[in-house]
Amino acid sequence: MKIVIQRVSEASVSVDDREVSRIGRGLLVLVGVEKGDGEEGAAALAKKIAEMRIFEDDAGKMNLSVQDVRGEVLLVSQFTLCADLRKGRRPSFEPAAPPAGAEQLCARFAQLLRSRDLPVKEGIFGAHMHVALINDGPVTFVMEY
Repeated sequence: MKIVIQRVSEASVSVDDREVSRIGRGLLVLVGVEKGDGEEGAAALAKKIAEMRIFEDDAGKMNLSVQDVRGEVLLVSQFTLCADLRKGRRPSFEPAAPPAGAEQLCARFAQLLRSRDLPVKEGIFGAHMHVALINDGPVTFVMEY
């Protein structure tokens, strides 16, 4: 799995000019599922995301997790994170998991985050989405499992 985590003041997802999800302070998590990804990686990443100390405390130091600040998570599937860009000018999406398996693992990943008492909202798997965000910092991290 490839994950991009952005600390946000707010974020939303719209499909066909209709807002389908919105969060306030928290994390926008973009998720790319690759062939061979499974439950073990999803569980490890969910734990890491929930516990990462990337929010500032009263002293201005990154000491608080999304759980600590009672933040929300907006989870958006993004298969383009799995692109192989090493050759040519057109991305190859060969590394990406087939849609059915990727959708199932994204849903499980959302459940794993929720099991950590995080409010999780989602985009719509496979839809053409418009994602809007106000990146707080900016603070952005990339993780892989």
